[in-house]
Amino acid sequence: MKNRVVSFDKILGDSVLRLEAEFWVAMPSRQIGYIGNDIIEFSQYGTSKELNDEKKGFPILRLNEFDGYFIGQPQKYCDYIDNETYDLLKLKKDDVLICRTNGNPNYVGKAAIVTNNTDYAYASYLFKIRPKVKMINSSTLTIYLNSKYGRNEINKYSMVSNQCNFSPAKFREIFIPKFNLRLQKNVEKIVYKSAQLKECFENSYQFSEKLILKKLNLLNWLHQRKSSFIKNFSDVQSANRLDAEYFQPKYDELIDKIKSYPHGWDTLENLIKLRDKNFSPKDETKYTYIELANINNNGSISDTALEIGKNLPTRARRIVKTGDVIVSSIEGSLNSIALITPQYDNALCSTGFYVMHSDEFNPETLFCLMKSVVGQMQLKKGCSGTILTAINNDELSKIILPRIDNETQNKIKEKISEMYESMQKSKQLLEIAKHGVEKAIEENEDIAMQWIDEQLKLIGVTL
Repeated sequence: MKNRVVSFDKILGDSVLRLEAEFWVAMPSRQIGYIGNDIIEFSQYGTSKELNDEKKGFPILRLNEFDGYFIGQPQKYCDYIDNETYDLLKLKKDDVLICRTNGNPNYVGKAAIVTNNTDYAYASYLFKIRPKVKMINSSTLTIYLNSKYGRNEINKYSMVSNQCNFSPAKFREIFIPKFNLRLQKNVEKIVYKSAQLKECFENSYQFSEKLILKKLNLLNWLHQRKSSFIKNFSDVQSANRLDAEYFQPKYDELIDKIKSYPHGWDTLENLIKLRDKNFSPKDETKYTYIELANINNNGSISDTALEIGKNLPTRARRIVKTGDVIVSSIEGSLNSIALITPQYDNALCSTGFYVMHSDEFNPETLFCLMKSVVGQMQLKKGCSGTILTAINNDELSKIILPRIDNETQNKIKEKISEMYESMQKSKQLLEIAKHGVEKAIEENEDIAMQWIDEQLKLIGVTL
């Protein structure tokens, strides 16, 4: 615990009246640098208009679609903004997106870089910064904000109540170190090399998903939500559901496609085994804890916590093993699906996940099935509830899955294995960039550059 004595006159004389001890204990990471206001070329909030998941209107990016330090593809749309507003909100190469507000302070201030011009707008609980590149490039700014020193500044200036808030106005007050051009150029090269690997593993997943959809004759299938249709009362009785969405014809069409697969089909209950017994963590033992926010859109796991058992939340009650597939049960996060790799063996995950393994499918094929339209549509169909909408065990067990042939499963295994190898190297590069920036702050740029070069050689990457 740090201690510092600050006179009351200094507190009263500061430009912002802050009385929390944490604000005054958190000191600037380095004395040579800028305040956020100095480096801003342009800043902008996103749209606060209502979003939909029916692909109506323009694609809108949210915090949910951050893939580590990059952005993924939007899952929500907005049809309440006009073309002019959409054009103003479009994300361009080297924009830096920052989370403005969230119930969890750890996600507030989280930053992601846009590596290509996009056709995406973004939601209002994010804001974007375009920095003055003569002072700091976008890659270095993103890495700094996600480093321990950037987090210190964000935590210092964030306003905490029911929601934690870090606005563009607060960004203008944070301290940003001055880094020399050589270090910044190398950080930028590392970030974009990581982005290239990200594209490689996305291509590997797309190949696997397309292979499954082609086998099921779903590759170019267009499903639409019908505004009206007729169902027998006996169907309502047998399903024990009254909500019209549950009986949308698109779900029947999907299931008919699966059932026509030549190698057969069965229910998830018969094809999958669940690890659904509660695990009680020991008070003083450290555990890696995986929650919904740690799952990126590409199926990778990042930013997990390492906590002793007594400090874990009560929902940390599922133990996972290498080769398991974890699937979110919460509507709005159903695409939070990941394959458990050896580094997360015996980790704990939230009870908001179903933990699956199978004798019928290899882990890679199960991962693809649940992440594709085959699993996603049926997961969404099964959701129920009011305050927290989720799919329960009974509805999960009814999901229909095809018995994918062994030849196809082997091809998927090869591609998804390639995906996770590229994913791991991409993450390693970002960690090298982050620790390199931290070393530059703690020591100097020359030492940081030497360390970065050594680390790149260790993982076999040339910039």
